[in-house]
Amino acid sequence: MAADRTIPTPGTIPPQIGIRLHDTAPGTMQQRLAAARAQGFTCVHLALSKLAGQTADPAALTPGYAMYLRRLCAEQGMDIALLGCYLNLAHPDEAVLKGITDRYIAHLRFAAALGCGMVGTETGAPNAAYRYDPAACHSAEALETFIRNLEPVVRAAEQFGVLMAIEPVYKHIVWNPRRARQVLDAIESPNLRIIFDPVNLLHPDNLDHREEIIDEAIDLLGPDIAMIHLKDYRVVPQEGGEPSMPCMACGLGEMDYRAVLRYAREKKPGIHMTMENTRPDDAQAAREYICRVYEEA
Repeated sequence: MAADRTIPTPGTIPPQIGIRLHDTAPGTMQQRLAAARAQGFTCVHLALSKLAGQTADPAALTPGYAMYLRRLCAEQGMDIALLGCYLNLAHPDEAVLKGITDRYIAHLRFAAALGCGMVGTETGAPNAAYRYDPAACHSAEALETFIRNLEPVVRAAEQFGVLMAIEPVYKHIVWNPRRARQVLDAIESPNLRIIFDPVNLLHPDNLDHREEIIDEAIDLLGPDIAMIHLKDYRVVPQEGGEPSMPCMACGLGEMDYRAVLRYAREKKPGIHMTMENTRPDDAQAAREYICRVYEEA
């Protein structure tokens, strides 16, 4: 009897490609979800504070609100891949930090009711302005602060049965794969995972080593990668200064995604991969571009 080709093997399970819901055309939650589904996306990155008509206030994150949002997504056949809560866990003011920690814990509890397995964050800066300061952000002291402040949030994630995922970014405290590995090893929790955004690891200072940086991220962090973010970039020379790196939809810039997508194809069947920096008029083309590269990887 011929093999049943409708049953996928791990190497052929497609990724679930999604979009940040706030990057869709303005409208109601239902309209945004329908627009994303019409463009072929199967999951969304949900950042409630960036959606008109929604709220991320901890007091409002009730089970009823979660089930309402869950039902809207289910009506469009959409997963909620990630609940975003991108705040500064290295804030120097203890009172402000307490509010930030409480907000993360509220999002983790809400994610559990929402049926969303993961809350995502970047890794902050050791100043109140969340401003990039190379010496301060990349210091050992900043990393120690971040680890200390992240740990109680991860322990809450364990209690709620939800993943807490950190996203390394060159201009933040966890700025390279080695620092991310240090955080994972220091906290040592099965509920702490990585959002892999390869472009966020790049900067004009290290572009000459792009492939090595991506290979290092896969090598050091691969087993802990729970989600991939996708965007493109272009280097723009600046007269008398450092080049800028504006980001844009995939396929419009200089990023080579073959190694990342080959890894996803071979090791991460069905992984959520969400687009960033898209516009309503280029999001579908970006998704189609990534699908082509994925198939050829």
